[in-house]
Amino acid sequence: MFRVTRYIKSLLEPGPVPPARKPPGPVVIWNLIRRCNLTCKHCYTTSADIDFAGELSNAEAHAVLDDLHGFRVPALILSGGEPLMRPDIFELSRRARELGLYTGLSTNGTLINESNIDAIAAIGYDYVGISIDGLEATHDVIRQRQGAFRESMHAVKLCKERGIKVGLRFTLTRENYEQLGDILALIEAHDVDKFYLSHLNYGGRGRRHSKQDAWYRMTRDAMTRLFDHCRDELERGVEREYVTGNNDADGPFLLMWAREHFPDQADALKQRLINWGGNASGEHIANIDNLGNVHPDTFWWDHDLGNVRDRPFSDIWHETTDPLMVGFRQRPRPLKGRCAECRFLTICNGNTRVRAWKVTGDPWEEDPGCYLTNEEIGASDAGERRVAAPYQAIQAIEL
Repeated sequence: MFRVTRYIKSLLEPGPVPPARKPPGPVVIWNLIRRCNLTCKHCYTTSADIDFAGELSNAEAHAVLDDLHGFRVPALILSGGEPLMRPDIFELSRRARELGLYTGLSTNGTLINESNIDAIAAIGYDYVGISIDGLEATHDVIRQRQGAFRESMHAVKLCKERGIKVGLRFTLTRENYEQLGDILALIEAHDVDKFYLSHLNYGGRGRRHSKQDAWYRMTRDAMTRLFDHCRDELERGVEREYVTGNNDADGPFLLMWAREHFPDQADALKQRLINWGGNASGEHIANIDNLGNVHPDTFWWDHDLGNVRDRPFSDIWHETTDPLMVGFRQRPRPLKGRCAECRFLTICNGNTRVRAWKVTGDPWEEDPGCYLTNEEIGASDAGERRVAAPYQAIQAIEL
């Protein structure tokens, strides 16, 4: 996760550069259940409103929580499918909070209503993230359910009324790119605490939806608008949490933005970004799916590291012989193509790797989702990338 507000605030209010991050354990995103009441076009878990066999029992889930606590996991995000469809979600959430784990709830928001908002508030979630993919018509098309937008925004209202920290998650595609400004205005109007802009990753139904991935120029424009908006709010005394995910080129792009707007602070920002370290899949980010399989992150469901029914998560995560995990933890990673030549490698760390895997079959090939030009990254073949290239490659594979 790239913390835009934190870095732009450091440009406006310079201070000492903190040391490199060394969390005691990985942040764990746990897909407790695969069932969902929606069938979103870009769903990385390919969920549906059916029961999926073999999911972890209540007792097994409690054992996982105890292990995560002992492993000093700094944060736990409970996700799905739709996690609120799991009957014991509140029991497991309470246990996570009792263990002292930072606990977030990742939901589509449509099931949050007057009947359960008090129970949700009583849990004391550190954060509730609700997905919004555009204004009403666009959102309902992407979520493939009429009325989903209104239900989700009603959930935002209820969370705000109960004092729950609530955020909107927005996956940028060509379908909703032009509505980013409207979404930012929506956030301000509802005083939403956090905004997470997610770049599309090619997992689950997102693999088929990848041809809708925002074109490079659109992505650059969207990120510039986000940076400008965050700066404007900070200068007006509004400190909202803006973050991005699934494209670590955002770090170098912010550095280039800073060299234009805050040249005196750009070198300090560069060191902050180096200390951040870029993509953390397989190191500081982990995933447990609904069956108990452990993955390097939420988009690597086709790569299992082990199952918590056979070994505790803490033992699995110490595994160092898996080739993908060895590569993730290597400095520098064994990258190829543009990524191997990139002068921002110490900042980006090669990005998520899953897009390269889906397009080429090689996780270490250059990332087709990077929106920086060859000239900007210092690649030998200087010039602007062909915008259509990754989409043509994906289409060829699908055909």
